[in-house]
Amino acid sequence: MLTSVPQLVKWVASAVLTAVVLFGILTWGRGPELEVMDRVISVSDTDAEMNAAIARARATLPVFWASYDAPKGSETEHSLKVRFQTGGNDEFIWVSDVKRLPGGDYAARFADTPRNLPGKQFGDLTQFNDADISDWMFMRNGKIVGGETIKPLLKSMSKAEADALRARMEQP
Repeated sequence: MLTSVPQLVKWVASAVLTAVVLFGILTWGRGPELEVMDRVISVSDTDAEMNAAIARARATLPVFWASYDAPKGSETEHSLKVRFQTGGNDEFIWVSDVKRLPGGDYAARFADTPRNLPGKQFGDLTQFNDADISDWMFMRNGKIVGGETIKPLLKSMSKAEADALRARMEQP
């Protein structure tokens, strides 16, 4: 699926954006505070663990859409991780405020500043299709639900960062 993208490093921007989004999630509401540095975590496009995480996330998208369509009172902050093709250096970015468009595409706002999409900034509106969705997450009772592609990145964090993040995940 995504392994056909010819690039040396795939997830670089995604990891940075994940760190920034998670910093926001981890510092909103109760739970351990975590300072996540704006850094890049490189993952090869052939990384079996990351590709399996994407496959799990895509297979469980119906869980996201069910909550998105009819969220329970404790379910908030629905976000998708989306691949944006940038000429060999695809960028994976969390987006929020997702809206379905007529014809099957989606619109959303960047949840961080894109690094490889010139002229695009945090909060800008963007459009994408279902095939570009690589992960999803939302908050339920203060815990992260979903976020499969976050889990392979835990090993690249300090023990304190990873432990604090695991404590905030519904299924670490």
